[in-house]
Amino acid sequence: MSALAWLSQKLDDGRIACEACHHHCKLHENEYGLCGVRKVENGELRLLVYGIASAINIDPIEKKPMFHFLPGSSIFSFGTVGCNFSCKFCQNFDISQYPQEHHHEIIGSNLAPKDAVYLAQEHYCGSIAYTYNEPTVFLEYSYDTAKLAHKVGLKNVYVTNGYETHKAIDTLAPYVEGMNIDIKGYSQSFYKEICGASVKPVLDTIAYAHKKGIWIETTTLLIPGHNDSDKEIRAIAKFQADLDPSMPWHISAFYPMYKMQDVLPTPPSTLKRAYEIGKDVGLKYVYVGNMDDESRESTYCPKCKKLVIERHGHIGQYITNHLNDEGICPHCHYKLEGIWH
Repeated sequence: MSALAWLSQKLDDGRIACEACHHHCKLHENEYGLCGVRKVENGELRLLVYGIASAINIDPIEKKPMFHFLPGSSIFSFGTVGCNFSCKFCQNFDISQYPQEHHHEIIGSNLAPKDAVYLAQEHYCGSIAYTYNEPTVFLEYSYDTAKLAHKVGLKNVYVTNGYETHKAIDTLAPYVEGMNIDIKGYSQSFYKEICGASVKPVLDTIAYAHKKGIWIETTTLLIPGHNDSDKEIRAIAKFQADLDPSMPWHISAFYPMYKMQDVLPTPPSTLKRAYEIGKDVGLKYVYVGNMDDESRESTYCPKCKKLVIERHGHIGQYITNHLNDEGICPHCHYKLEGIWH
């Protein structure tokens, strides 16, 4: 289904400028954006994946990963095809890169915004996640869904690469309560060569979304030999600690995927090293993912250091939450940062 991609404007030279992401594609008639799903037709930018979901699931919210956002709840998750990045390590490349690799073909099942909200309620989910591919590329579709979800008391979570423009964040902020944003690395060369993007806009988006009051958690996938040096890990952690030390940082292990089949998996020692660096620079909440490590995927009170949310399992989805509905530590009464109800 095609719908107007209204986060755009007409330029004096007749092109249409997309205002959803920092690529700022400026397109002539019949041209596609880098994402492969936004196209100029009859003088207006169209979103080719509106109401067409390539993946739909009910997930534990910890899988997003979101550890300080309605812990233990289920989240209705969906995405489309297309992406504004071209990460060589993408685990969902079969949908994110599908249009670019299949002559702009669109695949998926019909899922109108009202149907997504209905299914989320039907399955007793507390929120909806816009995920699997980059939600910024289907922004108008996600916005309409989030607005309907908000009306019925469901929360909304963007799982994103952080390439949203300020205008996109301003549009989403009234209805999107949470975001998990990838910090894929800290060097421009890594972003340019491995992801097809730039690092500065991502850091800017994190700061801007945080300023707008959206609850932010970040994720870094550590890839051996590419972004796993102590220097780069410390730079990521310090950026985040300087911005807000209570912003959770998730560290994940890489497994050979897509165009990086020749790179070895991340050893557990790297994740443990990054965890210690994150703690050393002052982050209150650092989490190890993609491996069973109960002590490093559980939450400890920053004040009294007692265990307050116990997690185990591959993505920490099996939890025992000792906090009350306000996120208060039962031992010292410190209010942990997060969205707890």
